[in-house]
Amino acid sequence: MPSPRKPSVILVDEPELNLHATKQVDLLRFLLGAAEAGFFPGIIFYLTQWFPARERGRAVGLFMTATALAGVIGAPLSSALLQFDGAFGLKGWQWLFLIEGIPAIVLAPVVWMKMTERPVDAAWLTPDERDWLAREIATEQADTTNAHVTLREALLSARLWIVTVPYLCIVIAFYGVSFWLPQIVQADSGLSSATVVLLSAIPYVAATMGLVMVGASSDRMRERRWHVAVPCGIGALGFVLTVIAPQTPAVSLAMLSIAAFGIWGTLGPYWTLPTAFLRGTAAAGGIALVNSVGNVGGFIGPILIGWIRDRTGQFAPGLLTLAGVLVLGAVVVLAMPRSQQQR
Repeated sequence: MPSPRKPSVILVDEPELNLHATKQVDLLRFLLGAAEAGFFPGIIFYLTQWFPARERGRAVGLFMTATALAGVIGAPLSSALLQFDGAFGLKGWQWLFLIEGIPAIVLAPVVWMKMTERPVDAAWLTPDERDWLAREIATEQADTTNAHVTLREALLSARLWIVTVPYLCIVIAFYGVSFWLPQIVQADSGLSSATVVLLSAIPYVAATMGLVMVGASSDRMRERRWHVAVPCGIGALGFVLTVIAPQTPAVSLAMLSIAAFGIWGTLGPYWTLPTAFLRGTAAAGGIALVNSVGNVGGFIGPILIGWIRDRTGQFAPGLLTLAGVLVLGAVVVLAMPRSQQQR
């Protein structure tokens, strides 16, 4: 998945850096990626220790609103921080890294002290609440019917590898559009960069709505596959409409908002699929595997769109390609046996 990193990308003007500073930045980027790689699957596994299966779609969706809200808040904030270039002898990109890194540093000890591993350890719950939730989770985890318990069993299972395919498709579309969104809007409008950054926040508002609404609907109806497949279809439709609709800023943003609603809307229900048949060490390792395969899509999506644009001189063929990728993801999800969907 997208891990909950900020989707809107602000590029550092690296030619202004000397070779030593460039190497430092590259090292820090590597370390950031390594930290993120463990953070997201860890959170998904953590949520399985707190939320019963029937409530997990909404829980994951609410957690992942961070990825959409980061686009609403992060892009304008980053643009503003870059204007501090030269203040106190620091470059704009240095202010960006400094200010946006502080909240994580401050929150780290808070999370360590306040987030308990399991409900039974939560002092902020009443004894009755702790006992009830602990029993619910324990009963669910004890049910290993048609489930993988060991990591080896999970890694040798075609079932796990198949369920990674739709996630790969979703992440390709996720990063394909989020990375290029400002350029797509600007290409259709001719607006200034500052205006485009602000307008690019609109699709992320729709993405937030998709996460909340689809996740809640999936839990309420106790259905998972169609709640992944239909949003994939909505995302694909949004891309197609972006291409064929009149090329005006308002229309393009509206169509891209439809695409964002669908793409982000898949995420809550999707993560109930692998957690439905993974237990114990299989859950920890299996979730990490799915996320690792999905993160390959974070590389493929932006590169694919950029390559197609260089070849054709326009974004339309790339957006249609992303639509096709989402349709493939929907088909794979619907082809899964019903027994693979979450309760």
